[in-house]
Amino acid sequence: MANFPWLTAIILFPIVAALFIPVIPDKDGKTVRWYALVVGLIDFALIVYAFYSGYDLSNPNLQLVESYTWISDLDLKWSVGVDGLSMPLVLLTGFITTLATMAAWPVTLKPKLFYFLMLAMYGGQIAVFAVQDMLLFFLVWELELVPVYLILSIWGGKKRLYAATKFILYTAGGSLFILIAALTMAFYGDTVTFDMSAIADKDLTLNLQLLLYAGLLIAYGVKLPIFPLHTWLPDAHGEATAPAHMLLAGILLKMGGYALLRMNAGLLPDAHAVFAPVLVILGVVNIIYAALTSFAQRNLKRKIAYSSISHMGFVLIGIASFTPLGTSGAMLQMISHGLIGASLFFMVGCTYDRTHTLMLDEMGGIGQKMKKVFAMWTTCSLASLALPGMSGFVAELMIFVGFATSDAYSLSFRVIIVLLAAVGVILTPIYLLSMLREMLYGPENKELVSHQALIDAEPREVFIIASLLIPIIGIGFYPKIVTQIYDATTTMLTQRLRNSVPTLVSPEPVAFADGSRVALRAPEIGTR
Repeated sequence: MANFPWLTAIILFPIVAALFIPVIPDKDGKTVRWYALVVGLIDFALIVYAFYSGYDLSNPNLQLVESYTWISDLDLKWSVGVDGLSMPLVLLTGFITTLATMAAWPVTLKPKLFYFLMLAMYGGQIAVFAVQDMLLFFLVWELELVPVYLILSIWGGKKRLYAATKFILYTAGGSLFILIAALTMAFYGDTVTFDMSAIADKDLTLNLQLLLYAGLLIAYGVKLPIFPLHTWLPDAHGEATAPAHMLLAGILLKMGGYALLRMNAGLLPDAHAVFAPVLVILGVVNIIYAALTSFAQRNLKRKIAYSSISHMGFVLIGIASFTPLGTSGAMLQMISHGLIGASLFFMVGCTYDRTHTLMLDEMGGIGQKMKKVFAMWTTCSLASLALPGMSGFVAELMIFVGFATSDAYSLSFRVIIVLLAAVGVILTPIYLLSMLREMLYGPENKELVSHQALIDAEPREVFIIASLLIPIIGIGFYPKIVTQIYDATTTMLTQRLRNSVPTLVSPEPVAFADGSRVALRAPEIGTR
């Protein structure tokens, strides 16, 4: 079993299973939804088994590696593997997508097509995190966009076509930079290769790295999303259904952060040293701008969407921190936000199914009729505002401390950034608690209550939220359960990044289990 192609099976199984959906006898969608759920559970079980049986927590390099030649003359291969950057996100993908399939229970319009797209996206999302070939990465990145576009355009709200078109234009347009960068790096030098490990060993000039980094930053900045490339996200969330919300917030945004770590930082470390202050500034802009915009929103979906943009700003600061703690915090923030964002958007769907409105002005006092919904909304919102004991608190604290203690920046720059980022931390509880007050507390909206049957949460909905809250709270109390998966890889990546900062010195290098040693002190960026 050690030689079994686990990753290939995990990627292809849901895609192949989706091909059988058209021939399943089903009239009302009840059979096909159970079929999709079982397929999702089986694939998630395969992911968990492969992780526990074949993944070594102390190994920072690629594991479960598979490589099959595709076009030998261009060194094109089906090359997959996972390390600390990708394994946690593969687990997150299986977990969130399976729950999103269960969240899609109310879908009655074209159920076969819907669940076909859900399973196809399942495999595509895992492929994005697992492939280790630049051209193959571009292909799965593009193919993964098609199911999202169709789900938005067919099952979305009144402006679904506008939102879906904007999504595909932004993301597909940004993807062109991935293709250009892949071809440039592959054909640079004496050898032609799309293998990421081989590309990382190429001696790319600094000017070329800067151009490639800028292009990839645009491509992945769209997906993260980074201001001002973020405008597609509120529109997409504003028209999406609950399962699409969960996939967008829980997984798709994480692709941008993962790719920045894998491609920009991992393959272009010298350019990362130059762009790092820019990432920090963009992260602060994301945090404050999106928090203020979220505070002003009256539409529930758009309020949570801007909240997601704000929280992803912390990922940028962590990536640019040049400390193992900050980089680890960025990874934990992606995982934490994947869980919290999925829970909040699922609650938005539950609330809309009952009230048939997204406007906070039209709500009020609904918590009196729906006590379980009240409890779930409150708990998920407290997780989002980084309450101690929740995963968000640990992740943001790691990023703050990691950046504040970084010796790669001047003291004045660090103080200013930390103070500005803290503004976002202060704004988050303000807009989330005010949202809860308007929705759940206060006098009832008599017109809403008289026309709508405000039925409390059903067992399926309680199960989904409980499944998300268990890891959120578990990580909050014991973050090592997740951080140990990627600590070895993020520490090695930090070493590579710090080596790109000029005149690196360290009187007290840190030793690793494999005997290597890495310096963890560096001069300020831009100084000699």
